[in-house]
Formats: sequence, structure tokens, C-alpha cells
Amino acid sequence: MKGEAADVADVAENDVEDVIERAYLRALNAADADAEDAVDLGASALAAAGGSGTAASGTAASGPDASGAASAANDALLALTDRLVRSCWTRGWQPADVVRIARRRLTDGHARLAADLITAEARTAPAATASKDPRWAAQLAELAAAGPWNGEGTLLAAHGRRERLDGFSAAVSVLELLRLLGRLPRITPVAAPTAAGAAAHRHAAPLLGRIRALLAKAESTDFPEEAEALSSKAQQLMARHSIDEALIASDAGAAGSDGPGACRIGIDQPYEGAKALLLDAVAAANRCQAVWAGDFGFSTVVGFEPDLEAVELLYTSLLVQADAAMLRTAKGAGKSAGSGTGNGSGHGAGKSRNGKARHGGSRSKDFRQSFLIAYAGRIRERLADATEQATHAPDLPAERLLPALAARDVAVRDTTTRMFPTTTSHRLKGRDHEGWTHGTEAADRAVLGGRQ
Repeated sequence: MKGEAADVADVAENDVEDVIERAYLRALNAADADAEDAVDLGASALAAAGGSGTAASGTAASGPDASGAASAANDALLALTDRLVRSCWTRGWQPADVVRIARRRLTDGHARLAADLITAEARTAPAATASKDPRWAAQLAELAAAGPWNGEGTLLAAHGRRERLDGFSAAVSVLELLRLLGRLPRITPVAAPTAAGAAAHRHAAPLLGRIRALLAKAESTDFPEEAEALSSKAQQLMARHSIDEALIASDAGAAGSDGPGACRIGIDQPYEGAKALLLDAVAAANRCQAVWAGDFGFSTVVGFEPDLEAVELLYTSLLVQADAAMLRTAKGAGKSAGSGTGNGSGHGAGKSRNGKARHGGSRSKDFRQSFLIAYAGRIRERLADATEQATHAPDLPAERLLPALAARDVAVRDTTTRMFPTTTSHRLKGRDHEGWTHGTEAADRAVLGGRQ
């Protein structure tokens, strides 16, 4: 291609930073219909500038200047990626959000590359938000624990080795991710916790550790009675701590002086709507509000510290229990379908005319969607009952507690409205009766930490 040949020649004639910048801008500004061609042309120049060759042209840098060219190109590329990553932060995105959107819009390989870029940027930004925001720091720590690129060698070469890509394909992957990052819209930012919020988070850390351990045991046990006892204790700890915090703040005359905080919780595919519904139920029961951003794969939860972390812990636990219940239902349906005898028409007794298992609906999309919607609805009812019981416990001073909780509810609602002045409601319907029935039954068996 003439354009491609010209770009490769430019590497020798122009500054490598300019070549890489133009490769990125070509990919960024291309219309969606032309994006693939634009990325391929830019990748040819990027691969050649990096000394890694290009499968399209067959050319490669060689000789005594090859490593120097690769190093210069890597420095220029990292300067560009650092700039793009920081621009994501200014547009309201956080590390986990960027990795999630890369996986959602592109591939797992792009998500790993995004983690590479984020950890590389963090190494050059010692005074970054992570030093002030414990959630930001936790996200970076989680990315670092997955073993991203450590800065040795070049980014292109490291990405190519890990994903088993040639030089040109690695460059394509990089430019695809950079195009995505450059085109991310501005979203509602989530501020770091205030000093008081961070102090509350630290104060609650040992308690949250106990809650996390109790829920983990509840998820792993095969005995429903044991699971209920463990989760019951966890929910009691959550509810009582939240109530105690509200009373302390009320006594100090600071029922809402700091205002609520916010965090983002990922809503993974598939069946995102039903999972967002479950998170909304958990948030409401813990005096928080959740706003789902379906296009980006997360919900923003608004509430007081440490209610936010309690919401995340309980939501994660209930989702694990729902997945386990669906898996058990699927296995049971498979055994039922496999136990039939032939009906003389070439189909087993467990099959319908279209070949789908009559008792194997648990593997269908409609079944799983209906299962999770019913599960979320029933969990909402049970959580509301548990919250009501905790709030009206006989040993609590109702004359002080109820106004304090009302003040917090107003503060959460006002903060949510300020952050998201325009929202829409979605109604989800289950289409599979069997899935709805099994989902409701699973919710009745799920351990919330409240009373059955």
C-alpha cells in the first residue's frame, strides 16, 4: 500500500515522536467504518519505528542502531500512553474502570495491556490520586498483583510475547486500545473519601475483615444451617455498625456535615440488568443508592462510609450464591434430561422437537435471566425486612436513631441527584417460568445475614 510505504519511510526521515503521534491521531480520528484501515496503517509505522518489523511490509530495523531505535520509540510511546492514561483520570475514569471498558469493548488481551499502561503511568506519578484515595490505591494494588509489564524491555515487545503476537499485530493491539482511551467520554467523577470518611474506613477495617471472613465461609459451606448462621452474624455486624455510626455522627452534630461518598462497582456481562437490580436491592437495604451505567459496565453507589464497602461485600457474596444455585440447578436438570429413554423419533425423552432439553432450561439465556431477576426481587424483600428489624431493635434509642437515619437518607438522595441529575428507570421481566421459580427459591435459601 502506498500510504503504508510512505509511513515506513517517514521513520528514517522524521522524529520518532512525530511518527508515533501521527499514527495515534490517524487511528483516533478515523470514522468507525475506516478505523481498521487507519489502525493498520498506523501500526505499520509504529512497528517499524519500534524496530520490531511489520508483517504487512516485511521490513525490520537491523544493525547497530536497532536497539537504540527501539528504545527511542518505546520512550515516545510511553510518553504518549502516560498522557492518555492521565487524560482518562481527568475525565472521571478510575483504573478499574479503564481495564473493565477495555475488556468490554475489545478483548481480555487489551484489558491486560490497559493494566500495563496504568501501572507504567503510576510509576511516573508518585504523587497521584492513589496516595489520597484508598479505593484508588486498592485498584492499583489489584492490577499490580496480576503481574503486569514491569518496565523491562519495550512495551511492544513485552505485549507481543505475552499475547503471542508478531510485531505488527502487537502494534495493532496497542493502537486499538489507544483509540479507545482517546475516545472515552467524560463521566461523573467519584471523589476520594474525605478525611472523616477515610478515618471511618480505617476504623471499620477490622470489622469489615470479620464480615468478609464470615461471608467467605458462608459461600463455601455445603450446610445451609451453617451458612445462615455465618451470614446472619455478618449482616448483624453490618447493620449495627451503620446504626452506631449514624448515632455517633448525630451526637457530634455532624449527621451529614461531611456528606456521603461514592464508589463504582463493576456489573459484568452477561445478564447485566439483573445483576444491577441485585446491587440496587443491596444498596437500598444499606441506605445507599445505586445508579447503573449500562454502557460502561458499572454502577455508582452513593452512601456513607463504610456502608459502601458493606454493599460491595454483600453484593459479591449474594452474586456468588446465585451463580452456585444456578449451577446446581443446571446439573440437576442435566441429570433429569439424561435419565429419559428414547421416544422412537430420534430424540431422547428429555428433548423437545427442536432438540432443546425440556428440563435443561437452566442453560438457556431466558432461564438464567429470569432466575436472576426473580432472585434480585426476592432478595430485595428479605433485605428490607432485615433492615427494618435491625432499625427497630428494642435496645436502640428510637427517638435519636430515626431522625439520624432520616438525615442520612436525605443526604444520600441529594448527593445522588446532584451527581446524576438525569436518570431513567428500567423494568426487567423474566420470560422463563421455571427460571423465575428456581430464582425465587434460591433467594429464599440465600444467606443475607438477616433472619430467615
